[in-house]
Amino acid sequence: MSESFNKPHTLTLDNRKRLCLTGVEDVPVFNEENVSVTTSMGALIIGGSSLRIDRLSLETGEVEINGEISSLRYSAAKGRKSLVQRLLS
Repeated sequence: MSESFNKPHTLTLDNRKRLCLTGVEDVPVFNEENVSVTTSMGALIIGGSSLRIDRLSLETGEVEINGEISSLRYSAAKGRKSLVQRLLS
């Protein structure tokens, strides 16, 4: 397993207005409607409106996002293979 799985990842959402994350490794894309965050457990896409990053520290792995949050979607965890990939290997 990669080292990133040892980093704790938490997500706290307050009233769909304030999102605090730990275990953040990168924020490759952000605008007022979408924020893409790479975490120790995989990519997380935050959707909404008037989104802004109020605090970001890649050294500590923390980010705070404020705005109207309407969706949270994870992709597969890094390093994990899909079922089809596992069956074919």
